[in-house]
This record gives sequence, structure tokens and C-alpha cells, in this order.
Amino acid sequence: MDRHQRLILSEFIVSIGRDFIGSFQLLRLIRSGTSTQVWEALRAGEKERIALKVLLRDFRKDRHEIEQLKHEAAVGSELDHPNVIKIFGYHEDQGFPLLAMQLSTAKNLKIVLREQPELIAANIGPVIRDCAKGLQHLHNKGWVHCDVKPDNFLADDEARIKLIDFSIAIKSQKRKKGLGKLFSRKPKQAAGTRSYMAPEQIRRESLDLRCDVYGFGCVMFELLANRTPFSGTSPDDLLNRHLHQSPPSLEAVSDSSKEFAAIVRKMMAKKPEDRYDDMTQMLSDLAKTEIYKAGKRPEGYKR
Repeated sequence: MDRHQRLILSEFIVSIGRDFIGSFQLLRLIRSGTSTQVWEALRAGEKERIALKVLLRDFRKDRHEIEQLKHEAAVGSELDHPNVIKIFGYHEDQGFPLLAMQLSTAKNLKIVLREQPELIAANIGPVIRDCAKGLQHLHNKGWVHCDVKPDNFLADDEARIKLIDFSIAIKSQKRKKGLGKLFSRKPKQAAGTRSYMAPEQIRRESLDLRCDVYGFGCVMFELLANRTPFSGTSPDDLLNRHLHQSPPSLEAVSDSSKEFAAIVRKMMAKKPEDRYDDMTQMLSDLAKTEIYKAGKRPEGYKR
């Protein structure tokens, strides 16, 4: 633990009065967000280290934040896939809410893309497939993630992927038995991240799996172009571009092949009915498609 992390831990200990939360010993800060921190921790009597998602001081009595942790635990209890983080459960000790989950010291895909773009470029095929398979598993369990973005995929030093953060996922309802389709579900409020939000998400309309297809299309664009498909002069301007503006040509801003750019363009269609219905269809097309233009494959490229 370096000096900066020891300082953070000492401040955290002062705020809770100890370096233990119940039976969990805090060891190292992994990452910090707006309302939560993720810590490496060890449970008394156990050898396997885990991760704890804990609420920051100003949010520890926030009912909405607590319900999100409980919700994420409920979603995670249904998931078991190598490309999805394992959630062990929700705990509360003396009014201190937390989520216990599988330990991963990997950085999120947004950071890796910024710090090691060559790793992503060389492993672009496996990265996209693993991200899609994680989402596919979530969808197969009847959930829509609603916040698909690079920040919510962890990528280790070998570019292996895990999907994280199910705090705003919504449950879909199945139609009549045997049809295999999913009803859409209207969220109580607009939620997500502006740079990756589907038009129907912005309008607070009913959402289904195709909302995640759109978000992942934005992610795939960013992985190739190293920039989001849209930017705006204000938050409202950015949302308006998702609603009305066609995305820029991926071929023009990256080394993408025409065929791969067509897949991304379909995923980012304004109307849900013009997109892929699910990740299975996209993966089928991807398997038949070269991602890079001829002669533009990076060194060490793995298809």
C-alpha cells in the first residue's frame, strides 16, 4: 500500500472508527466513485480476499443508494459467467451498508483504453466478444443493464473482461411461454451515462435488450476510434445528438473495416427495431467480419 492509499485508509478509518467493517478487514482501496469506494478486503477466518463496495460518508444513510446496493446484490445472485463479476451479497453492520463481490484488481476499460491503447487494439476481437458474452448472459437471465459503457467492464493485463455494476439494471418480463421474446420495461426515471444512452432511454420510454445493444455500439465505436461517437457543448446538446444526429463514419475516424463499421452503425440505429435484437445476432455477424481494414492490423493482433 503506497503513502497516498495509506492516507485514504486512515481518513476512512477515522470516519468509521476502525479498519474493520463487521468481520471484514479493509486492506487496499481499488477505486473510488461519486458515492462509493471499492476496497480489497479479507473476511475474518477466511484466506480468500474479496472486494467490498462501500458507500462514502455522505451517502451511508441515503435510502436510494442503499437500495441500489441491495438491488445489485439481487441481480448478481442470478449471474454466473466468466465474463461477469461475481456478487456474494449485501451486508450491513451497525448501519454501514456494503456489497461483497469477487476481487478483481483489473482497471476498467476506459482507463485501459487511455493508458494501454495498444493492448486493446491487439486484442480487439476477444475484448468485444467477451464484453458481448457478459451482456448476453445478463440478458439471458432477463436483465437489461441500462448503463453499458467502458467504465463498467474490467480488463486485466491480458485483456480478459468482466462486466460490473448492476445497480440500475431492470428486469424484463417474458411473453407467453415458448416465444422467447422479452417485454420492454419503462424505468421510473431516466438513468444511465449520457455518452452511451439510447434515444428511448433519453426519452424515458420503455426499454428492452436493444437499449444495451445501442450502448455497446457506442462502446465498440470508442474502442476503435478512441473517442465517443458524440460530444456536445452541453449535457443537453450531447443528448440531442444521440436523439437526432447520425454517428460519424467509423471508417473515417479509425482503421475499422467497412463491414465492422456497418455492424456498429446497425447497433446505434435510432429506432430499436432497426438494431440487433440481442448480442447473439451481433456475435454471429462479428464472427464473419474482419475488424480492421486490410493492412491496418496492429502488431500482435488477435482475431
